[in-house]
Amino acid sequence: MRILGFNRKWDKLGQDTFTTLRFARKDRDWEAGELVQIVVKPRRKGGGQKLGVAEIVAKDPRRIPRHGKCGFEAPLITNEEANADGFPDYYKVIHSNAPACHVRGYSSMWEFLCQAYGSRRLREEPMHKLTLAWRERCICQ
Repeated sequence: MRILGFNRKWDKLGQDTFTTLRFARKDRDWEAGELVQIVVKPRRKGGGQKLGVAEIVAKDPRRIPRHGKCGFEAPLITNEEANADGFPDYYKVIHSNAPACHVRGYSSMWEFLCQAYGSRRLREEPMHKLTLAWRERCICQ
């Protein structure tokens, strides 16, 4: 069974079903019906925190809304999907004399993924929105 790792224990991991965005794997891509072990910080000494086993129930291509050229066709991530994935809308004060600016969840998602993977990869490679359902949870949560 392969490990599907997360860099932190997101609130969404407490739901019965949750989603995550992943690039295609070079060795063997994720597949619907596959059982995976969910681990927070899997590269940490000791193997990270094992949360349980989940099944990938759906795999859908997605791209993040952003201006500029994109090297592939895929449906855009909606703001609702970004919000559900842990990136809520918020208001940001840019200048003390100006009203707060509304920042959409998918913009926060873009910034997070851009830091992790770089904007070039986000523009050139499709991501997969994986929908997972818990099959077995560790009591240690």
